[in-house]
Amino acid sequence: MSAVVDYAQAGELKFGQVGIANLRVRTLDVAQLAAEMRERVQRAPNMFARAAVVLDFGGLSQVPAVDEARTLVDGLRDAGVLPVALAYGTREIEALSQQLGLPLLAKFRAQYEPATTQVPTTAPAAVEPAPAKTPSAPAATKQATSAGPGLMQTTPVRSGQQVYAENRDLTVLSAVGTGAEAIADGSIHIYGALRGRALAGAQGNEEARIFCREFHAELVAVAGHYKVLEDIPAELRGKPVQVWLEKGQLKLAALD
Repeated sequence: MSAVVDYAQAGELKFGQVGIANLRVRTLDVAQLAAEMRERVQRAPNMFARAAVVLDFGGLSQVPAVDEARTLVDGLRDAGVLPVALAYGTREIEALSQQLGLPLLAKFRAQYEPATTQVPTTAPAAVEPAPAKTPSAPAATKQATSAGPGLMQTTPVRSGQQVYAENRDLTVLSAVGTGAEAIADGSIHIYGALRGRALAGAQGNEEARIFCREFHAELVAVAGHYKVLEDIPAELRGKPVQVWLEKGQLKLAALD
């Protein structure tokens, strides 16, 4: 089964380079947005319960009033997630972030835009992106070393650790444990078990892929399109698997 973007939904949820959920609001319907997020939490509580969410109002024709935005923040909190910031945009968004008392994450939204979308000239390119500064990102594990054009991780990525390959592929020679993150602007190759999260094409590269020898992933994503464990066919679990994006749909297939 592939992940199909449902344009009837009020909010499209994507994951970016630090595993923070970016909720791009397309319809300012607080009840529907809260119901959609509550359903996600119920379906995958280990992934979404009390998850940090960045609100992106760039999909709306006008910036919501502060009372509307505050009602949405409260509704999402009641649904089980934690809005922690607004995605950057216009001066009105900046003013709204101040009124709400939420941080404004500069350049956050541009990392999730498709290549055909117009973004500021300082934003990274779709195929060979410039490194993006992400203050909230955990430090990569110290054991990670560069190998040619890619980044090679020779030791296991353990719970709470993150390895991020900026502007290149990532190769993990061991396992990615539960609660760990393997992230790359290019493709990800894991020669052990994948039990945590793998996010390829973090800057929007839709040609990136994920390969692993033993698939138990909590979450996999390519260019922001994601699937959680509960969405993955049971027959793929524990198998060698590849993950890729095709016409906006995330696809998974066994390698053997």
